[in-house]
Amino acid sequence: MKKIIVALDGHSSCGKSTMARWLAREAGYIYVDTGAMYRAVTLFALRQGFFSADGTLDAAALEQALPGLRVDFARKASDGLPRVQLSGEDVEEEIRGMQVSSHVSPVAALPFVRKAMTAAQQAMGHEKGIVMDGRDIGTAVFPEAELKIFVTASAEVRARRRYDELTAKGQKVDYAEILRNVQERDYIDSHRETAPLRCAADALVLDNSRMTREEQNEWLLQAFRERTNQD
Repeated sequence: MKKIIVALDGHSSCGKSTMARWLAREAGYIYVDTGAMYRAVTLFALRQGFFSADGTLDAAALEQALPGLRVDFARKASDGLPRVQLSGEDVEEEIRGMQVSSHVSPVAALPFVRKAMTAAQQAMGHEKGIVMDGRDIGTAVFPEAELKIFVTASAEVRARRRYDELTAKGQKVDYAEILRNVQERDYIDSHRETAPLRCAADALVLDNSRMTREEQNEWLLQAFRERTNQD
């Protein structure tokens, strides 16, 4: 069975990571959550005070500090799932909060950040057998990927899913704030100068607004089997 690169792109909070993680496990592939990499850089910028009180980012300071930053993954012993590491520190939980969510898009839009993360991602997929999700995997990171999927859902559905996820973790969040954040991220991701979010011409589009997780998985597995010539 031939190994391929699977690229999952799409809007924020549409379940890409969950879908990609599941498919990688089913296929025996390596899974990489590229959004977590940009979140880790954002967390670093927040910790270093590179954001002012009004949310303005000191891009020059971040660019100067970035070469000394290491963003990679380590597998959790209990379940084997990859967790993002920030210079050796497990920050998987911290990067998922609203503080990082509300600051990540300006960081991810910076050309020097995208260049550094893209190079790291391309190195990870050198031998194929990988499922990678993000915003520009099928258009900028792996335009030659054998299977490209663009995932979307309405902003309201995605905000509700994000709200349910955070409240399940015990976080006190406001649905209206999350919806605004989702809409703002959509705009920034789609209008940034470097590698904007867009659907590749040869991508399969999956609108999962009204799909169950089981239906999503069945759809994914069928698409994967067709591209790897499996029965």
